[in-house]
Amino acid sequence: MFNMIIGILVGIVAGIYFLAVRLGNRGQALEGLMQDPLYQSQVAERIALGVRVAVAGQDNSALAILPDPSTQQGSSPVTVPTTGAEVFQQACVACHGQGIAGAPRAGDAAAWNRRIAQGKSTLYRHAIQGFKGDAGVMPPKGGRIDVSDDLIRAAVDQMIEASQ
Repeated sequence: MFNMIIGILVGIVAGIYFLAVRLGNRGQALEGLMQDPLYQSQVAERIALGVRVAVAGQDNSALAILPDPSTQQGSSPVTVPTTGAEVFQQACVACHGQGIAGAPRAGDAAAWNRRIAQGKSTLYRHAIQGFKGDAGVMPPKGGRIDVSDDLIRAAVDQMIEASQ
């Protein structure tokens, strides 16, 4: 009986050994995959730095991050605004709609009077280049660096008009 149990255990160990040797040869297939040019280009694309530099006062619309249509399931791509009203709805309303981060609410004349008194050129500069004040922070172009300076100015004009 003892010899039979030892024989079964030796058989199981031998089976595991041969299975491990068989599966261990898959490393050669992996080396072949690593030499494949398509695989190498895909890896290079995934690890490439996605750095883009926006320059204040210049048209940075070429820096827009557009979604990959192949990964979009049933959703429409991001629309690029073409009017000041669209810029306001897509970017500005996030903070100026609720007064987040110290942003004056659009339509609140009391909050805008002091800012309007500084002049439109100052408001334009703060909206385009960004601004850090006592009350809060204004990111450059409200975070939409892909929008032209002219559209940002149009959005500022719309907020001024709504707040007078």
